Amino acid sequence: MTPERQAAPNLGEHRPNMFRTVLAGFVVVTAAFLASMQAAHPADRSAYNGFDVADALIPVKAIERGGPPKDGIPAIDRPNFITAPAARLQPTDRVLGLQFQGIAKAYPVRILNWHEVVNDRFGAVPVAITYCPLCGTGIAFDARLGDKVLNFGVSGLLYNSDGLLYDRGTDSLWSQLKQLAVAGPLKGTSLTALPLEHTTWKDWLARHPGTLVLSTETGFVRDYGRDPYEGYDKVARLMFSVSHRDERIPVKEWVLGVSIGTARKAYPFGALDRATGGAGELKDSVGGQPVVVRYDRENRTARAFDAQQQPLPGVMAFWFAWVAFNPGTEVFSPAR
Repeated sequence: MTPERQAAPNLGEHRPNMFRTVLAGFVVVTAAFLASMQAAHPADRSAYNGFDVADALIPVKAIERGGPPKDGIPAIDRPNFITAPAARLQPTDRVLGLQFQGIAKAYPVRILNWHEVVNDRFGAVPVAITYCPLCGTGIAFDARLGDKVLNFGVSGLLYNSDGLLYDRGTDSLWSQLKQLAVAGPLKGTSLTALPLEHTTWKDWLARHPGTLVLSTETGFVRDYGRDPYEGYDKVARLMFSVSHRDERIPVKEWVLGVSIGTARKAYPFGALDRATGGAGELKDSVGGQPVVVRYDRENRTARAFDAQQQPLPGVMAFWFAWVAFNPGTEVFSPAR
């Protein structure tokens, strides 16, 4: 067994174990306590897993340590892929799927729960696949920045309960849901998001029979058959603080968030279900631009397209996460 395939210490499981503890009611770590610890030493990098957060674009007091240190949750840097027939997935298993550069790939959530970042390539294009189990959010980025290629890791820090990534070239911190570098040398820089889908293996395979699938041969020893966040989506309680709450929709109802220019709109799955009868599409607009939303109750997924039927990089998320980052968001409601 090579060192990189040895079972890692429990650092990578700290956050899931904390969740199970919170549910059991034995330990509650309050956001106020964490904030007070950080407020006392705003310039102390050790309070932020070694990152420089001075002059960050987000409130420094709102940056929390998630449990694991920098790289305690290891990104997958050398992903291996297998063909669909070789994938041992159940029809209802969740995957993040990306069709890009004529290539289709599926990333099982059961793997992403343990790694959160996959540094991949689609042909000659570097792509970062990112996933935050606490927010349910999967976002893919074109990892090119000018003539540079960014390689991402997991910082172990959170903002609004959403993972902060970091690029290994500059140690800049990136907010997944803001889709922006928020601290470090690249502060203020954004990357192009790609139309990643969050759906079932059955659905993705039916539409992309030639898909490749991320293999469990990741170079790390993890129990990919176990969901460390099991039950998290069934309770209203959050593990970490958020800067804005909105009671219009249940905390962890799924929404499809769509951004066009400065306009933001959320499509709650409950509203989409009523508007489509459980499956179908609806025509709407975001920021005055026509949008088509396709909803599928069976596979618990929704996708957005523009007027030319080109996919938009919408984000499926728990409501609390979308509204925390987009407090002025419009919310779709079907006509009565």
